[in-house]
Amino acid sequence: MSAFGLVRPALPFRHPATLVCTWFGAGLLPVAPGSWGSLAALPFAWLMLAWGSPRLLFVAALLAFLLGWWATAHYMRHTEAKDPQEVVIDEVSAQWLTLVFADPAVWWHWLLGFALFRLFDIAKPWPANIIDRQRSALAVMADDTVAALYALVAFAVIVPLFPVIATVWRALHGS
Repeated sequence: MSAFGLVRPALPFRHPATLVCTWFGAGLLPVAPGSWGSLAALPFAWLMLAWGSPRLLFVAALLAFLLGWWATAHYMRHTEAKDPQEVVIDEVSAQWLTLVFADPAVWWHWLLGFALFRLFDIAKPWPANIIDRQRSALAVMADDTVAALYALVAFAVIVPLFPVIATVWRALHGS
């Protein structure tokens, strides 16, 4: 840890693998680096959806996965950790995948997408839990991608149901 409580990376901060792996330092924050990485991914996702398209966000998620795989492999050669907590490019790529169907103008899509991805990333349902036990850069990236697929499906189911849920809520609570 540095004087400011930041995690010290295994490689110099200016190294391209460190910049990519830590998503420009988000993963170096001392508490809940995965959540910080997911949170740091949101503005970029919003820009890609607002000014681009879901296809752009999907391609960006794929490219982040591939670049993250390379950077994580390089970074892991310099650390003993099986899945270094400061590596958050996996969260970035997976968070983008989760938000492919989000509407940039609907704030709760962003909250829901963030919450669902974090839930599935922490819970690690099958086969993410099996992948997570492996020691490789591909496993670091892939377990979060599996969590993102679960979150994406949940998002796609919940969003159309939201008007029904809101109507039932109002009926039950007299609003």
